[in-house]
Amino acid sequence: MIIELHILQNFAPSCLNRDDTNSPKECQFGGYRRARISSQCIKRSIRESFKENLLIPQDTLASRTKKLMDILVTRLEEKGKQRDKAIIAAVNALKSMGFSINDNETQYLIFIGNKEAEKIADIILKHWDKFLSMGETEKQKSKKKESAESLPEAISKELKDAMDGGKAVDLALFGRMIADLKEKCIDAACQVAHAISTNKVGVEFDFYTALDDLTKKADESGAAMMGTVEFNSACYYRYANINLDTLKSNLGGDYDLAKKSVEAFIRASVKAIPTGKQNSMAAQSPPSFIFAVVRNSGTWSLANAFIKPIYIGNDGDLIKQSINSLVEYWNKLTKAYGENEIKAKPAVTLEDVKLDGLNKANNLDLLIQEVMNAVSSLRK
Repeated sequence: MIIELHILQNFAPSCLNRDDTNSPKECQFGGYRRARISSQCIKRSIRESFKENLLIPQDTLASRTKKLMDILVTRLEEKGKQRDKAIIAAVNALKSMGFSINDNETQYLIFIGNKEAEKIADIILKHWDKFLSMGETEKQKSKKKESAESLPEAISKELKDAMDGGKAVDLALFGRMIADLKEKCIDAACQVAHAISTNKVGVEFDFYTALDDLTKKADESGAAMMGTVEFNSACYYRYANINLDTLKSNLGGDYDLAKKSVEAFIRASVKAIPTGKQNSMAAQSPPSFIFAVVRNSGTWSLANAFIKPIYIGNDGDLIKQSINSLVEYWNKLTKAYGENEIKAKPAVTLEDVKLDGLNKANNLDLLIQEVMNAVSSLRK
């Protein structure tokens, strides 16, 4: 079962997602220059929305970090272990799992569920002496009959088995790749497209100056600092989909949590706005159009509705014309390929437009309710 989400969101002048030169990200689409927000940026915003809006309990979330050792040490200290010994045990545990530790950090970012970290800490506590002895000097180890060089295979397996995803919703949705523990990679249940503008864009420049507050006008008349910031303004088409079967599998078969995850994902997607240059431009516009699709199989991005950029013309409205173009393209697809696989298609809009072929919902709650009803009816 697939849940799709189509969003149109218009932003005032902004620089929401920048490239390595601090310019707003762009791309070519349909032969025209478009504004772009990367899928990584959108997913990060969704994950932050999970936490900020309390859409998902903390114990069913994950962290992407190099500081896994610090997380383990903190948990071990909470259990009464001395910090210096906790560091030794945590480092040895992570090394036995195949991770390289430099300056108390893993070599790369690891996406790990909060419950996974708890399990690893519990295993370290369970075999405390063994992990601690791995950090002893050669002289200390020579006095013992048992070598502390290697960890028993059973304990190593126990550590690796702890990396089961921990029913972390964001981890189940977006997946993870671990180079040193490939068997613990998780295929993402969710696909997120780069957001692209429905209109063609060009980069504009904001020239700014700053004065020194403590400099008197008589002493200096010029600016203490000056520079430029690039920005654009665009109406973005956003697309994402969730494979409910993969999501349920990633969550250990927990169907109810998978359903809650779908609802949280929709709410987070609507609320998620990238943070780039927000203090300077405050581009905080909510979506103008939200369209959800529940289907047995198949996926349809509607990006080609904007293969020809929206032309405003005299007294035109970019948002309305973008919605009209998307609805028209949807109806072309359903006419050509049918709707047998489609079980729900609710849409919410702020604009006074016709939504022919879509089921108009009065608000976001009703849209989500229709999605959830369709998901529940297809459980078996």
